[in-house]
Amino acid sequence: MTRHAFLATAAVLSLAATPGLGADFSDPTWPCVQRKVEVLSPGLMWPAPLQEAAPEGAQGKAVKELAELLSLRRVDLETGRAELATFAEAQGDDLQLMGAVFSGAFDRLSARRDRIIKGIGKFSLGQIELSEKIDAARVEMEAQMASDAPDYDRVDALEEQIDWDQRIFTDRQQSIRYLCETPQLLEQRLYAIAQMLQEAGEADAAPDGG
Repeated sequence: MTRHAFLATAAVLSLAATPGLGADFSDPTWPCVQRKVEVLSPGLMWPAPLQEAAPEGAQGKAVKELAELLSLRRVDLETGRAELATFAEAQGDDLQLMGAVFSGAFDRLSARRDRIIKGIGKFSLGQIELSEKIDAARVEMEAQMASDAPDYDRVDALEEQIDWDQRIFTDRQQSIRYLCETPQLLEQRLYAIAQMLQEAGEADAAPDGG
């Protein structure tokens, strides 16, 4: 696959992950409008087979350090590009070596993304349980008020419980948007890292003009 064709495919996949597009509501525990993709495939981001064996020695250490740096979200991509240029000057810039860097970054970011996906699922289940608790309390309170001799102390306790639980539920709901955006931001960073590394590797692989 050529670089332009590969990047076009990546762009389509990126659009599919945009909020409101390709949303999959088949999982009732998934609270996000973004489609749930549990496992990422490096083959969708890297156009060549990745080597199973990582480089060793000083080069292997340099590959690991660059992969770790690129995986840090607090490190902006321009800083990453500068570090990549330094790395390429010292270690080389062939596509296979760049693939080793990408493999290390992919392992770290996809593992982080997996933990977040699982956390979102647990968060959603907690919200479902809290919603059911609120509904059950409302049913009981309505039953008390409909009875011939309501227990007003119990009604007061239920009303207080509902108010408290509803406040917690609402506060948590406000954080869902941020939680749902995080896996997508990690995916976008991986695509950007892949593109950056491919450009460095393909510059070395480009045939001479003669």
